[in-house]
Amino acid sequence: MIKNRFSLLAVFLLTQTLAAFAQDGKIEIPDLNDSYTGYVKQLESGTTNIDYVAFRNSFLNSKQYSKKSTNYDSLKKQVFVEVKNKNYKEIVRLTKAMLSIDYTSMFAHKYLQQTYKILGDTVNRNKYHDIEFGLLNSITKNGDGQTCATGWHVTQIEEEYFILYILGAQLQTQSISSGGKNTCDKMVVKTEEGETKTYYFEANKVFEMERKMFEK
Repeated sequence: MIKNRFSLLAVFLLTQTLAAFAQDGKIEIPDLNDSYTGYVKQLESGTTNIDYVAFRNSFLNSKQYSKKSTNYDSLKKQVFVEVKNKNYKEIVRLTKAMLSIDYTSMFAHKYLQQTYKILGDTVNRNKYHDIEFGLLNSITKNGDGQTCATGWHVTQIEEEYFILYILGAQLQTQSISSGGKNTCDKMVVKTEEGETKTYYFEANKVFEMERKMFEK
């Protein structure tokens, strides 16, 4: 009887904790009549089977893109601090704030889904896990990254560094390369095994957005 009471109490406390986390931090969906907003609404509702390449490109074409320079980077730095402190409530709040700015952020989805896993929230963990890998696969399963002509298509520089992080690779040098119709970031890295490898990221969209910025 006592054991049952303790079990019920533990379940109650866990439920209350998860409810509190759910209330802290909310992803703000942009009030824009564009395809990016449509994708965000779909994903937040749990519909994760979308065209992630089109989704990533839609962010560049959205007015939301111009808002990324506001405080996204400072939020990202704070996440690292709170991960070290194991402050899970704050990690949830910060990563959701990042996704309110850029919902295509693999970094934010990664730390959000890992935090929900620690908290035992399987539904949210699975949702943000599926979104993270939907975004990741939309890059790594299009091209092989071995040459510029077959480079991994990226829409933001952050995607390049996230993939190198996932690979456990340490950047040695970075330069611009060309191949076919592509302009690429050529990344020479050191692997965890101590090998030197070269990866190519097709960055046509990145350079196009940079040109548009300078034209303003």
